[in-house]
Amino acid sequence: MKKLVVLTGAGISAESGIETFRDADGLWEGHDVMEVATPEGFKANPKLVLDFYNARRNQLLEVQPNKAHYNLVDLENDFDVEIITQNVDDLHERAGSTKVTHLHGELLKVRSSVDESIILDWKKDLFLGDLCIKKSQLRPHIVWFGEMVPMLEKAIEITEKADILVIIGTSMQVYPAASLINYVKLNTPIYFIDPKPSVSKNNFNKLTIITDLASLGTDKLKKILIKE
Repeated sequence: MKKLVVLTGAGISAESGIETFRDADGLWEGHDVMEVATPEGFKANPKLVLDFYNARRNQLLEVQPNKAHYNLVDLENDFDVEIITQNVDDLHERAGSTKVTHLHGELLKVRSSVDESIILDWKKDLFLGDLCIKKSQLRPHIVWFGEMVPMLEKAIEITEKADILVIIGTSMQVYPAASLINYVKLNTPIYFIDPKPSVSKNNFNKLTIITDLASLGTDKLKKILIKE
């Protein structure tokens, strides 16, 4: 069974109603990224950061996976599918995908501020005074700007084994995630699904661009791959 590696970004969850939350002016829901998505921002105003992620967590609990998520689950019947997602939602898992690696953390988890190995499932609001077993403030289990990406090495190992690479709903502008495309074996077929693709066929040897939203694009992908 061929290994199908799928790299997903905000575009696959947008059709479920999840905001990409970075506006054209660079603000995240009215906040500068340094205020709500950096260790320094958390240190300066932890309540603001917790409130920001509480709102996002509550929104996530109100939405459902969309056709694109389910299409990737369907592909598990014909391929060994591994998903590497830049998204912090759990929509891939809720749809039924069995192998999902989260590069940027998970919104429905929190972790200790002093021990990264202490990670808890968390579906309610997180407040100042919510402490880990080491009596330290809990924080969102999110990889903030300026922090290491602990799952990157695993993601590289997965990508290196890909027989087929699929990229869905990501600008390929956010590093280190965008660098993963460089780890596939030479002549690996690559499918790029995005209504405004940021790559061209000149960049890669075996690149197929599907200029559609994720749901329709993955419909087309299924027909192409299963026909092969």
